[in-house]
Amino acid sequence: MFRTLALIALLWPACLTAQQAEPPMTVDRMAQIVLALDPQSEFTGSGFALTIDDIPVLIVMDPNANRMRAMVPIRSAEGMTPEEMLRVMQANFDSALDARYAVAQGRLWGIFIHPFRELERDQLISGIAQTVNVAKTYGTLFSSGAGQFGPGDSGDLQRELIEDLLERGQDI
Repeated sequence: MFRTLALIALLWPACLTAQQAEPPMTVDRMAQIVLALDPQSEFTGSGFALTIDDIPVLIVMDPNANRMRAMVPIRSAEGMTPEEMLRVMQANFDSALDARYAVAQGRLWGIFIHPFRELERDQLISGIAQTVNVAKTYGTLFSSGAGQFGPGDSGDLQRELIEDLLERGQDI
């Protein structure tokens, strides 16, 4: 028991240093990342508007409240059947992962929500890609592409977007 505690005491500072290796998110840092993903992205005052794979993405942030969200409009929520609502709720549980389906202002959205300052580069990039994927796969796989169970080609195709965006933002 003493050896275990001693080992933890020795390794703990290294663990804290490794966790703090990436600086906190700032508006300027997020702008650099977003511009790497889409050089035509625009600052909107409270966030960014960009396009990934022909899908519009809106990022809204409030650094003072330590919140951000990336959002993708999917469709009107009006006319969604109970079966469609059930399916998006099921996807929120098992296949949307970091992205989620949400309803607001009469629309169905794909969203990624995270504390702003604690957000790391790869989390932001992956969250955007997953949000785009839940929009692209609405009505079929209902998947973020970050995790796929079972055989098939879909997981690899969806994972390509995440890897492409991670590569674009790797030097930031």
